[in-house]
Amino acid sequence: MNPTSHSPASIVRTEQVDVKQMWDDALVHIELSITPANFKTWFRDTHIVSLEGGTVTLGVPSVFVRDWIADKFQALILKTLRELTPYARSIEYAVVQRSDRRQGSSKKQTVNAALPLEEYYINKSDNLNPKYTFETFVVGSFNELAHAAAKTVVEKPGIAYNPLFIYGKTGHGKTHLIQAVGNQLKRVGKKVFYVTSERFAVDYMNSLQSGTANNFKDRYRQYDVLIMDDVQFLANKEKTQEELFHLFNAMHDTNKQIVFSSDVHPALMLNMEERLRSRFAQGMIVDIPAPDSESRGAILKAKAAQNTITLSDDVVNHLSSTIEGNVRELEGALNTILCQSQLLGRTLSLDEVRVLIKNSTRPRKSLAVVDVVEKISQYFDIEPTSIYEKTRRKEVVRPRQLIMYILREDFQVSYPAIGQKLGGRDHTTVIHSCEKIKRELIDDRDLEEEIAQIRSLLK
Repeated sequence: MNPTSHSPASIVRTEQVDVKQMWDDALVHIELSITPANFKTWFRDTHIVSLEGGTVTLGVPSVFVRDWIADKFQALILKTLRELTPYARSIEYAVVQRSDRRQGSSKKQTVNAALPLEEYYINKSDNLNPKYTFETFVVGSFNELAHAAAKTVVEKPGIAYNPLFIYGKTGHGKTHLIQAVGNQLKRVGKKVFYVTSERFAVDYMNSLQSGTANNFKDRYRQYDVLIMDDVQFLANKEKTQEELFHLFNAMHDTNKQIVFSSDVHPALMLNMEERLRSRFAQGMIVDIPAPDSESRGAILKAKAAQNTITLSDDVVNHLSSTIEGNVRELEGALNTILCQSQLLGRTLSLDEVRVLIKNSTRPRKSLAVVDVVEKISQYFDIEPTSIYEKTRRKEVVRPRQLIMYILREDFQVSYPAIGQKLGGRDHTTVIHSCEKIKRELIDDRDLEEEIAQIRSLLK
C-alpha cells in the first residue's frame, strides 16, 4: 500500500479532550521519572494552555523555567504525552502568569480524533518533522545564501554542494532548513534519514557493545540522503568520528547527498579529526547569522499568519526591535501573545504586549558590563565600586556572584573576560561562582524569582 494514500477511514472527526486531566496524568508519569527536587522546582505551576493541530502549548511561570524545561525535559514530556494521547506530536511553550492560569485551567478542547498520522507525526523511519518545509521557512537577508544553497542541493542531490554544511547559533533556523532539504527529497522518492550526532554516537556505541556493528554500517549506507544535526557534539568521540569518516566516504563516492549542521565553523572544531574537518569543507559551508530587524519582522508576520494571529505593525515593530537574534525567542513571544489573547478573548494592545514581553524575554545582549554591575548593585543597594574590590564581605560576594552568572548566561561573556572586567579575578573564580548559582537554582525558588527580577531590570 502506498504510505501517502488515505483510506475513507482517515476522514477527520472531532472529540472533546480534557487538557487539564491529560496534563495531570502526564505529571504523574513525569514525577516517577525524575528526582523529587527537579519535579517540584520545574513542574510546579505548569499546565497545558492549548492543544491545536497536534501541538501542545505548555504554560510555564517564567522564561527561565521555559528555557530549562525545553532544554532538559522536552523529550521526556513529549514521550509521556504521546503515550497518553494520539493527538500530541510537538510541544511549544508560553509564559503565563498565575492569575491568567486560573482563567483557563479547566478548559476542554476539541481536537481531531482521526488524523492521517503520516502527515502530522515525525516519521520514525526517517526522523523528519513534516512541519519543516521550504514553504514554511521564512527567507530574509540573513539566511538567503543558506536557503539558496539548500535549494540547489534539492535540485542536484549528490552533485551540487556535497556535503552541504550549515552552521550558526541556536535558534537561527538550521534544523528547519536541513530538514526542509530532507522533506523535499523525500517527496521525489529519495530514501532520507535525519539524525542528531548524539543519537548517531549512542547507536554506534550500542552496536559495538551488542556485536551488531556490521548491521549499523549497512543500515546507514542504504540511504540516499543523510542529514546529521549538531555534528560538533562528536568532538572527542574518536571511535564515532572514525565511523562517520568511513560512512562519509562510502556515501560520497556513490554520489549520495550528505548534509551537516553545527553551531560553529568546521575550522573551529578543535577536537574533531582533521580528515573529517577537511571533508566537511569539501562541498559548501554557509552560515546563518542572527536575523536583522527587518528579517525578524518578516518572520513574525509569517509565523503569525501560520497561526492565524493578527499583529499590528506597531506590535511587529516593537517585537522585532525588542527580541534580538533568535528565531525561537520570536516564536516563543508569539506563543505567549497567542495564549494571552485566547485567555482574554480579544486582540492585545501594544501596551499589553510591551508588558507581556518584558516579563517573558531575556535581557538585551547589548548592555556593557559596567551597566550590568551598576543596575544589579542598585538592586542590592550597594556601591558599584565594591563589586570590583577584593573584599569578601557577604553583602558584596552574593551580588558579585549573580553578576558573574548573568554576564555568562544572558550575555555569553567568556569566563576570563568576566574575571578581567570584575577586578582582574582568575577565570576559575568566575566558573566556581556561576556553577554555585546553577546548583542553588535547582532547589531555591526564591533565588529563581530574585534572578527574574534582576533580569527585568536589564531589559
